[in-house]
Amino acid sequence: MKDFAFVDDGHNVRATSHEEAAAAKGTARLVWIHLDQRDAGTRAFLAGKMGLLDVVVNALTALETRPRCEPMDGGALVNLRGLSLKDEDEADDLVSIRMWIGRGCIVSTARFAMRPLPAMCEAFKAGQVKDPGDFVALLARLITEDLDPDVAELGDSLDECELMLDGRKAFALRGEIAKTRARAIEYRRFVAPQRQALERLAGLECAWLEPDDRLHLNEAADRFARMAEELESIRERAALMHEQITDLHAEMIDTRALLVSVLALIFLPLTYLTGLYGMNVPLPGQNDRFAFDVIVGVSVAFLAGGMLYFVKARWFR
Repeated sequence: MKDFAFVDDGHNVRATSHEEAAAAKGTARLVWIHLDQRDAGTRAFLAGKMGLLDVVVNALTALETRPRCEPMDGGALVNLRGLSLKDEDEADDLVSIRMWIGRGCIVSTARFAMRPLPAMCEAFKAGQVKDPGDFVALLARLITEDLDPDVAELGDSLDECELMLDGRKAFALRGEIAKTRARAIEYRRFVAPQRQALERLAGLECAWLEPDDRLHLNEAADRFARMAEELESIRERAALMHEQITDLHAEMIDTRALLVSVLALIFLPLTYLTGLYGMNVPLPGQNDRFAFDVIVGVSVAFLAGGMLYFVKARWFR
């Protein structure tokens, strides 16, 4: 679904060519033309057949965009972001759709397919879209309904990580938390300005926006505001959990280092004692047949006493 065109003549909706849809502009009740931004002929079609200003053409074919809404050329330039279909390796999680919306006409371009777009096409073909206001309000609602579960899933993923918070699982949890935090940051980068774009669109003075359209746009903007707050909370929680995992990992390393130090402290006198009696010089008890047993007994007693002391002192807790 890279490019298509629909014409609503007031009686039925039909799919048609771009040229026929452009010719129907001004006579049909509503025309929607969607173009592949990567197509070499897109700029020429927008400037020639559609007669759009250069500033509008440049905005519709820009490589990098952020959500925004600007009154332009007798209509409104609207950029929105939604989840991608993931059918192309180059596509980001959130892909853009650029639209010029005027009375009775909608021109949209995209580099990658957006997940809510097929549902939007079905609604248009079913006659549920009567004017540009219906179109942009429905598209905003479809985008929010599609994105909301993904944002909730990010929060659920962090909840699961919190339940498994353990220094022994530090590496596995750290990777999952970092992945969740990266997605939250990427989403929030576009969700926050999308709210502002929808609020500005709802406040535009234009004849094709009805009061119910403005109400739906404000409702979508409010949902984006709540998503932005949730994503900010996820980002902060992920950063805090990363610090907790680092602290747990450091505590585990300190415990192991303490154990090694205690064992070295206990065995140091024993090493000295056995090394002393290992010298090849005359030593006390050298000819005593119980000397070895005495040395072993002293070593075991010293080892047991040292371990008992450190256990009672709670060094191993």
